[in-house]
Amino acid sequence: MTDQTKNWIEKDKKQLHPVYHPKSHANPLVIEKGEGVWLHLTDGRKILDGMAGLWNVNAGYGREELAKAAYDQMMNLAFTSNFSGMTNLPSIQLAEKLAGFAYEGLNSTFFTSGGSEANDSAFKTARYYWKRKGKPTKYKVIARKGAYHGVTMSATFATGLEKYHTMFGPAVDGFAHIPAPNPYRYEGDIKPGETVGQAAARALEEAILREGADTVAAFIAEPVMGVGGVIIPPDDYFPLARQICDKYEVLLIADEVITGFGRTGEWFALKHWNIKPDILSFAKAITSGYAQLGGIQISDEIRETMESAADTEAYMHGYTYSGHAMACAVGLKNIEIMERENFPQRARDLGKRLLDGLKSLSEFSFVGDVRGLGLVCGVEIVSNKETKAADPAMTMKIFKAAEANGLRTRPLGNTLAFSPPISINEDEVDEIVKRLGAAMDGIG
Repeated sequence: MTDQTKNWIEKDKKQLHPVYHPKSHANPLVIEKGEGVWLHLTDGRKILDGMAGLWNVNAGYGREELAKAAYDQMMNLAFTSNFSGMTNLPSIQLAEKLAGFAYEGLNSTFFTSGGSEANDSAFKTARYYWKRKGKPTKYKVIARKGAYHGVTMSATFATGLEKYHTMFGPAVDGFAHIPAPNPYRYEGDIKPGETVGQAAARALEEAILREGADTVAAFIAEPVMGVGGVIIPPDDYFPLARQICDKYEVLLIADEVITGFGRTGEWFALKHWNIKPDILSFAKAITSGYAQLGGIQISDEIRETMESAADTEAYMHGYTYSGHAMACAVGLKNIEIMERENFPQRARDLGKRLLDGLKSLSEFSFVGDVRGLGLVCGVEIVSNKETKAADPAMTMKIFKAAEANGLRTRPLGNTLAFSPPISINEDEVDEIVKRLGAAMDGIG
């Protein structure tokens, strides 16, 4: 480590970082430049970013088109309020572009600054909708264990990971959790003859009945669970979940903050199962991380219900940076890039290459399961393949060895996650596998 890097790390102590503990942040990587899929550190090292930042830098680092879009818009109009009674051209143009882009029938967009705000907005919108429908007792949200939905107060307790709750209780009322549809290690009960997908969907129905259908406003789900360990659901799960939501008048909220905009090989991931949500949450890849932007899209039926509100029932929700002009301009340019370079097809082709390469590492005794959909993959580390006993300690060893070998992954419990920029090329995909294999070989 250079003296200059040590100096930067010392100065960094003035900053309080997200998900912070002094032990885990003792020697952070100090990044000064990004180029393509590579991160350049102040100490001269270069690391292949196998996580695209935080699942979001889909277009890769150093895209001049995106920087120019931000500059041009900021010189023309960086910001103006987008509260009712005002608007701006980039937010109009982006909302028009997004109308029906993800799912048919979702034509109205509310903009936020990121994913946590998007999910918070989804919960409030679901409550608002049911109040407008004359069913004010429908306020609860059902989520899954292991789910991650953000860190606002409501999103924190929608998140199904206890470590996010421990120091911030008491819990926000109105959230219940059910087992995730994890084919490798399903934690719920399975009846004779049931698939994991059927059992997990049954858990949703049982939770609705247990809570009372007249109290449940929505079910929120990531199509592919990210922070919970890159969980790819069985093909029968989401069609059954959609049917159950319809049966009990429960809104389906798709949290596509990670999976949206091509990541899984479709523009949006629920298309893999030919269903659509009532509310869609998005963020991250809409700007490839070049500007802070997220939002929700709502069904035409929800919009029509909002439009008929009395003066005393206004949608009293919004953020200072909702519809931020510069961020929306960057989002428009980023979608142009993603369409021009056909990101869903790239994610399908390069994702298969990455998944095949990671599966070749199954020969290691501690690799329990390798899974993926498009360009999001997970390698689950175990101490015993037969018992599937999780091994977080070994996972951390591999993570640190990979980092030392110039590869950035992300340890999620006992799973190593991979979500590289969709702009990655074949040689760089192979480099991920090569460097991870070398890290495992050095340990195993």
